[in-house]
Amino acid sequence: MQHITVLGSTGSIGGNTLDVIARHPDRFKVFALSAAMQVDLMLTQCAQFKPRFAVMAHEDAGRRLADKVAAEGLKVEVRWGAEALLGISEHPDVDAVMAAIVGAAGLAPCLAAARAGKRLLLANKEALVVGGDVFLAAVAQGGARLLPIDSEHSAIFQSLPEDPKTWDARIEKIILTASGGPFRTRALDTLRDVTPQEACAHPNWVMGRKISVDSATMMNKALEVIEARYLFGVQPAQIEVVIHPQSVVHSMVQYKDASVVAQMGTPDMRVPIAYGLSWPERVVSGAAALDFRQLAPMTFESLDDLGHAQRFPGLKLAWQSLEAPFGTCAVLNAANEVAVEAFLEGYIRFDQIHAVNQGTLSQAAFVSPTSLAALLALDQESRSVAMALVRKLTV
Repeated sequence: MQHITVLGSTGSIGGNTLDVIARHPDRFKVFALSAAMQVDLMLTQCAQFKPRFAVMAHEDAGRRLADKVAAEGLKVEVRWGAEALLGISEHPDVDAVMAAIVGAAGLAPCLAAARAGKRLLLANKEALVVGGDVFLAAVAQGGARLLPIDSEHSAIFQSLPEDPKTWDARIEKIILTASGGPFRTRALDTLRDVTPQEACAHPNWVMGRKISVDSATMMNKALEVIEARYLFGVQPAQIEVVIHPQSVVHSMVQYKDASVVAQMGTPDMRVPIAYGLSWPERVVSGAAALDFRQLAPMTFESLDDLGHAQRFPGLKLAWQSLEAPFGTCAVLNAANEVAVEAFLEGYIRFDQIHAVNQGTLSQAAFVSPTSLAALLALDQESRSVAMALVRKLTV
């Protein structure tokens, strides 16, 4: 029986994680849940899974949840705030932590789980994008087991040999697939008119608003390139991105002998989640199996096709940031979070997200952070620069 903490339980990844857990009550038990503001959904989850702890990010939400939990007679201890998040991430009774808090806010609990030696199911790509070597040092220090949950990185992990010591000698390159999002074929001169509703309507995946916009700009793929570099120890030049609109091949590994190993499946996040929870075994995920008799033809496009380089200019920032001093990736992530939020709130246009990201990279000061405190300080400084750029663009 594994005792699981689910960070970000009311989000898409959190909900899918709980769905998989519910299918295997003999293997998994929810120890703790966390959320930001969705009190009513958290209450429903507490009633179903009966965790020992429920943590809300903010005090007002925590107090409201505590009142509702008491009224329902549930034996769940409600806490709130950053320290409470750390507590349920590093608690000695926890075996595994699903890290699904979106953005840089998830970095501190990820580091806590890593230092405590947990099985860390990493759905929060910012932990590696922002944390980089600092995060990997915490994983090594605590002896944590790091398992990727992003569908692309899980696919790569499943396509690699079991012994990481052999990867360098065997791998030629890693090929990340991308759906291309909702605007893969949209005319370039109409991107300035994209609405938040259009950007959040992904053709294949059901995701939160922020990651849906990232998919529409392909900034999610830029962050995944950075994450892959740290997860698998390859050089930036060994990472390639191809657009695969059907989202059946989730990613591939090309070996030195020119053979390619790919992981395929329906576009359902329960597959990588189930694999992360049960690794090295496999359990029923609840996802539908591929039906090859009904499968549509699969196509692949390079970034040179259909004007993709102009449609998704933010993607190239991944390789530029990886070649720049450490800390640059943290600046890029902070800028993108600010820019996406500004777009969703109607302050800037869709095509200006890239301008904010690029402008922040050119203006932020780099300090080569070596600690969580330094990373968070760089994150805040970068956000200030990005917000100033947003204010200049706001009409």
